[in-house]
Amino acid sequence: MEKLRKLIGTKEFYKKVLWISVPIMIQNGITNFVGMLDNLMVGQIGTNQMSGVAIINQLMFVFNVCIFGGISGAGIFTSQFYGKGDDEGVRYTFRFKCYTCIFLTIVALLLFIFQGENLISLYLHEGSRVGNLADTLLYGKEYLLIMLFGLFPFAVSQLYASTLRECGETMLPMMAGVAAVFVNLVLNYILIFGHFGAPVMGSAGAAIATVISRFAEMGIIVVWSHRRTEKYPYLVGAYRGLKIPKELTGNIFVKGMPLMVNEILWSTGIAFLAQCYALRGLEVVAAQNICSTIGNVFNVVYLALGNSVAIVVGQLLGAGKKEEAKEKAWQMLGFTVVLCIFIALAMALFSRAFPEIYKTEDSVKELATGMILITTTVLPFQAFTNGTYFTLRCGGKTFITFLFDSFFVWVFVAPLAFFLAKYAPFDILTVYGLVQATELIKCTIGFILVKKGSWAQNITETA
Repeated sequence: MEKLRKLIGTKEFYKKVLWISVPIMIQNGITNFVGMLDNLMVGQIGTNQMSGVAIINQLMFVFNVCIFGGISGAGIFTSQFYGKGDDEGVRYTFRFKCYTCIFLTIVALLLFIFQGENLISLYLHEGSRVGNLADTLLYGKEYLLIMLFGLFPFAVSQLYASTLRECGETMLPMMAGVAAVFVNLVLNYILIFGHFGAPVMGSAGAAIATVISRFAEMGIIVVWSHRRTEKYPYLVGAYRGLKIPKELTGNIFVKGMPLMVNEILWSTGIAFLAQCYALRGLEVVAAQNICSTIGNVFNVVYLALGNSVAIVVGQLLGAGKKEEAKEKAWQMLGFTVVLCIFIALAMALFSRAFPEIYKTEDSVKELATGMILITTTVLPFQAFTNGTYFTLRCGGKTFITFLFDSFFVWVFVAPLAFFLAKYAPFDILTVYGLVQATELIKCTIGFILVKKGSWAQNITETA
């Protein structure tokens, strides 16, 4: 009973957690909701365009997560530097993130320009009663070409948003994100369907709207933050010099490189899982797109709380309060799981109604419904593993997070998914369910690692 009470925090603690996490939830929630509307609009045009967009969004997901991983390595230092009031330290980590974003954006541009068609083709397989592979490839290439223009503003927005959040400022990134998604929504309506005299552009219109909205988000967050430097002193002189202390650079590489490699491998692993499911045909690609679209809307709760773990616990570790950090980590994990049980029930209620909105074949809708129900079953477990990942990461245990996250995906989950999808005599829903069930194993590993407590370290003491 005593252990159970330790999982329950004070009202003040939950107020602080919600103060940090709710703006992130709102921003991500609106972003994903508008993304869902975007997806629905494209879904009204037909299965081929919807599938083409879904494949490119899977590739863009890899880039987005690589940016996240690249800046997260420096981000664990940012949070702890801010926790002990070191603005110069925050400034140095900001510069490191800047270099990382430039490098990753250039690599992504070269890869998508020269290998884009081959990457799209990895998801196109015969064996489905619906869709046309040639048309899907054509729509995918068109969508990708336009989306390339949005890589740079996305990276810059994440550079600023991550630094601001790690320093406790979640409102500005939220406002910039909300403004951007409304720009995206309005332009989607105009360009996809050709309203107000605009030509009907379909999926290409959706891509143009997304790119413009990303420039809008970047403009808001950069201009606003630099006009409020009294509130964000760590941005003063951020570009005045390019220097970063060698010792800090080395520490970020040591702690952050496994994190960046982890995010790259994890995101490509998730993309590989989608490719494995796609072996069963274009019908599965379309159904998984519908499932992931509604999943993204409901997942914002545990994703935002995971970010909150990194911020709250990271700042406590930076202030030297290790025991309090351990206690708060468990309280946030418990809070996350309880909330996500209710979220899963709410998502299950929409499992049949949501696919019906799409203008696609009945077989796709039926398959999507089954995938959504499976996803709701594992949602609380995913919430726990996400929280444990951020807990381990904020203490600098990046190699352990690498083993826990991407190593687990590539060594266990990916081979299982490939074998089941290609060789097993099971239907795709059984394959999908068995792969999702591996989250239970990861959950157990995460519990053991957090319980050990060795992750609680102040990494700025030697930075």
